[in-house]
Amino acid sequence: MNPSVENSSLTHLNDQGEAHMVDISEKVPTKREAIAVGEVRMSLATLRAIEAGNAPKGDVLGTARLAGIMGAKQTSQLIPLCHPLPLQKIAVELWPDESLPGYRIQATVTIKAETGVEMEALTAVSVAALTLYDMAKGLEKSMQIENIHLVSKTGGKSGDYFISQN
Repeated sequence: MNPSVENSSLTHLNDQGEAHMVDISEKVPTKREAIAVGEVRMSLATLRAIEAGNAPKGDVLGTARLAGIMGAKQTSQLIPLCHPLPLQKIAVELWPDESLPGYRIQATVTIKAETGVEMEALTAVSVAALTLYDMAKGLEKSMQIENIHLVSKTGGKSGDYFISQN
């Protein structure tokens, strides 16, 4: 066994230090929710073109929103040790912010289950941002996907988490 793992509390490692999926079969289902955010930075001209509906591929925001929802639903297919989950709510919101300039993205994922949905919320934001980029790259290839992170999670054994606001 790897000595650096021997006394750790890393739940995704077995006694040999190998990655494995955590057994959640004995855990009690509780309501859990996670919220993640991110940004897509772009020129003001690109932002205005998207807002006006002038992107070459069509409905940038609607497509990104749906892609984010689909991404959350596919998280266990993308992240090797994530459990497949019966998600009960996925909300993906995108709104323009001229101070970036660009779009802010927020995903909220809710479930009543034995494990949390942080990865699903983060995946939803990531896929929505990638899709926004794909839909608008004909306008600008220098867009930047930035600052994807978890802002809160509730429920579960580890308790609630809220990012501290500065």
